[in-house]
Amino acid sequence: MERIQIGIIGGSGLYQMAGISEVEEISVETPFGRPSDNFITGVLEGKRVAFLARHGRGHTILPSELNFRANIYAMKQLGVERIISASAVGSLKEEHKPLDIVLPDQFFDRTRGRVSTFFGEGLVVHISFAHPVCPHLSQVLMDADKALSIGVKRGGTYLCMEGPAFSTVAESNVYRSWNMDVIGMTNLQEAKLAREAEICYVTMALVTDYDCWHPNHDAVTVDQVIAVLNQNSETAQRLIREAVRQIGAERPCKCGFALKSAILTDRSKIPVSTQNRLKLLIEKYLH
Repeated sequence: MERIQIGIIGGSGLYQMAGISEVEEISVETPFGRPSDNFITGVLEGKRVAFLARHGRGHTILPSELNFRANIYAMKQLGVERIISASAVGSLKEEHKPLDIVLPDQFFDRTRGRVSTFFGEGLVVHISFAHPVCPHLSQVLMDADKALSIGVKRGGTYLCMEGPAFSTVAESNVYRSWNMDVIGMTNLQEAKLAREAEICYVTMALVTDYDCWHPNHDAVTVDQVIAVLNQNSETAQRLIREAVRQIGAERPCKCGFALKSAILTDRSKIPVSTQNRLKLLIEKYLH
């Protein structure tokens, strides 16, 4: 079977991807357990893709409960080289309005104790994460936006909070003072693990609200978030489809070699059990 090269992760409000043909549902097991849901695979704009509902169909998994390692490792097992992630975010700046789509190029971590690495257990790896989003894949999305005239905004910082509660006013104002752009609960761990898996990664941040700092929007409710997301879902899917159409065969970025200079452990000291578990990621660097 032809390898799947493009992965799509849908967040709140985006539980399926329209336009996929030759649809097949695939259950994937990983060394880190089961992903959030079965993958929906098929052909989109002439290319094989795999779609995963981040929180499971029916939205049954909290952000803190997500098995990020299984989700990204399963993508790697399917052959995925690029991941386009879509997620709901709150805006921390007046200029990012509800229904806007932002492509952040930085992350700031405010989560607590989430596992965000495949490594450990005898294998020490320090990836470069100064620029956490693949610049080439981000440009592909901007080129897709140019073709569709949606008005996507490129750049800015995504603050990843723990949740599941939304921010207090005090927290929201502190984040604004730090010049953060948008706030969400999921994408930082995905970005780190995608880099460790040498997969290109980009976030489509779908703005649903002004968090709670805005004087005219002093509370965030799930009903408000879903109402806006339902409006934005069609736009997001149009952008994804056009980006998939434009993605070429080559990857002119460094994402595919992220581990080349990142493994610190003496190869002879890596436990066999760890080598076996992570063979898919590290085999080419063991000799």
